[in-house]
Amino acid sequence: MVSVCFYFQVHQPYRLRRYSVFEIGRNSNYFNEERNMHELRKIAEKCYLPANMLMLELLNRHKEFRIAYSFSGVVLEQFEQSMPDVLRSFQDLASTGRVEILDETYYHSLSFLYSKDEFRKQVALHRAAIKRLFNYSPQVFRNTELVYNNELAHFIEEMGYKGILAEGADHILGWRSPNFIYKPKTTEHVKLLLKNYKLSDDIAFRFSNRGWEEWPLTAPKFSQWVSAVNGNGQTVNLFMDYETFGEHQWEDTGIFEFMRYLPGELLKHPDNNFKTPSEVIDTYPTMAELDMHSIVSWADIERDLSAWLGNNMQQSAINKLYALERAVIKSRDKELIKAWRRLQISDHFYYMCTKWFNDGDVHKYFNPHDSPYEAFISFMNVLNDLEIRARKALRKSSTENSVLDNRGAGASGSLQRQQPSYNGLT
Repeated sequence: MVSVCFYFQVHQPYRLRRYSVFEIGRNSNYFNEERNMHELRKIAEKCYLPANMLMLELLNRHKEFRIAYSFSGVVLEQFEQSMPDVLRSFQDLASTGRVEILDETYYHSLSFLYSKDEFRKQVALHRAAIKRLFNYSPQVFRNTELVYNNELAHFIEEMGYKGILAEGADHILGWRSPNFIYKPKTTEHVKLLLKNYKLSDDIAFRFSNRGWEEWPLTAPKFSQWVSAVNGNGQTVNLFMDYETFGEHQWEDTGIFEFMRYLPGELLKHPDNNFKTPSEVIDTYPTMAELDMHSIVSWADIERDLSAWLGNNMQQSAINKLYALERAVIKSRDKELIKAWRRLQISDHFYYMCTKWFNDGDVHKYFNPHDSPYEAFISFMNVLNDLEIRARKALRKSSTENSVLDNRGAGASGSLQRQQPSYNGLT
């Protein structure tokens, strides 16, 4: 028996505009609203709306069909504000009862690596958004870009999750297969689902590559590859960006027709079925313990952090960003905190990547800036402005508290002076 587990990632960032050094201290408008709206509408028309229509068609046609989604909080914000029809189409899918929604960081951030406190807050924000918009409480977690290690598994177990997703990287698995369920070394009950990157990437990256020896990829051919896992695995985890459908692989490649016929072809084999991540976790026992002390991700050929933290620009930018955490949170300025959190979106650091070889086309395709260096300059200029705003907010807060303290002391000498508390989630 082999269970096919589809998981789709849905995310669109808030892209920065070109922010000049001469604007520092004068302009707090950081984001390229026009570009963001253009990209969202384009991808909604090419991917989200037609893909959701197709998925709903498949769910209605095949009662066995199951899928899962993870939405960044920032893409849900944009749907609510600008494209409610897209949000409704996802809600329609969720209402079928055969679509699972996963938890992640609200701001699609790398916060787990830099601030556990901020990570926990962002997960709480995400859970609240999913509950409000879908009336759903996720039980399975996926971290930004499938960034994962033993420490994260232990952390999310303490947060109450029963499962987590990760990349089935060859250098970690060795001779083992991603088609089994594993137990992270640092946990007692959490189960680990690993992406079958070869089969996932056949759809996500190689589908339209005419130089690929297996082109054209058809539903019957792919179904044979999946069915061959019977007897040698429990699940085939097909994890990919949802934008695979219509944006990364354009409609004229045949990607929608491929997906339209794939469930029916897979179900022709009597031992194939579909399950959500939670159903896989509930159905199958763990095969073995897996020790992943080094960080892995699903990005690029290295499957590591180099797409976001591989050069000095990226490291300098993210270190300064999180160095501002205490001052920003302490300011209690909601707009300032929101801007700081939007700057945590991992895409900003991806745009600074200077790898232009095997993965270069991917990085250039997604980059709204003319170069990684321009991305870095704009980001650091914005950070400098944000730091000025944080200092001003702290001075204002300190002045207001001093006035309140003096008024309190004047009103009653018996009143004790109270210090403001900055421990709450803002």
